[in-house]
Amino acid sequence: MRRLAALKEQVELWRGLAGRARDLLELLELAMADSDTAMAQEVAAEAGDLARTTARREYLLLLSDEYDARDAILAVHAGAGGTDSMDWAQMLLRMYLRWAERRGFAAQFLDMTEGEEAGIKSATLEVRGPYSYGYLKGEKGVHRLVRLSPFDAGHARHTSFALVEVLPEVESPSEVAINPEELRTDVFRASGPGGQNVQKNATAVRITHLPTGIVVCCQNERSLSRNKEAALKVLEARLLELELEKRAEEQARFKGEHVAAAWGNQIRSYVLHPYKLVKDHRTGQETSDAPAVLDGDIDPFLEAYLRFSLQARAEAQPAHEGT
Repeated sequence: MRRLAALKEQVELWRGLAGRARDLLELLELAMADSDTAMAQEVAAEAGDLARTTARREYLLLLSDEYDARDAILAVHAGAGGTDSMDWAQMLLRMYLRWAERRGFAAQFLDMTEGEEAGIKSATLEVRGPYSYGYLKGEKGVHRLVRLSPFDAGHARHTSFALVEVLPEVESPSEVAINPEELRTDVFRASGPGGQNVQKNATAVRITHLPTGIVVCCQNERSLSRNKEAALKVLEARLLELELEKRAEEQARFKGEHVAAAWGNQIRSYVLHPYKLVKDHRTGQETSDAPAVLDGDIDPFLEAYLRFSLQARAEAQPAHEGT
């Protein structure tokens, strides 16, 4: 029903834009026939607004994959670099929270493990809003930061890494079949910074899916049942992602070499010293306004990736058809 409602909204929107274009064309013809300069100027202003609106809505045409319209589960994990990487993971988490806030999306923590000195070891968010997964799917991979370390007494330049995962949220139980007998559930007390326990009761949950070995933990809620519900939501998303990866591997046989978003393959670099530059290594999209990017202004990178992936699929299509 959500998918049907989204499609209906899209159809009505484009019909409305087409109606506005027809009305403007009729007004322009009247203005030209009557040599009405004032009306022609009004039509020109309205046409400019229509063009900008159409360009913004055209962006949504890039979000045409099967799961693009869904909510997203986004996880950030600190990588190599110690405290600097934990701080970097927290900076990335803030970037995505600010981006969601700018779009009016809701972001809810499902789990977070804080670092011993600063930052976070990992965090998992549920991002709810139209096409959340479609927008964010290109963020999956390793993000690299170069800066003068605030945790180094010598203030030396450090390179830090963080891994971002983006999963489509499962909407129907029929999409992912989970046998309760194949789950091992462990309950423990939630911990805070430095590893100290912050709950007297055991409310944190760790669920292991025995056939795949996938492990998910949730400890953000004070209720055992709510943590278990959140953990199952993440597990379902990971199992769906596993199925999508299997499909991608099958399709890769027709497309040639496949480069995975592995730990050594950073998708984007954020350089804060000796100069400022954010560059996506897949699309070539870059900007020197690194502070704005870290404050959530990532839409140019999201759109560049969508166009890049669409072009890559189009180039691979003839080879697929010829096999």
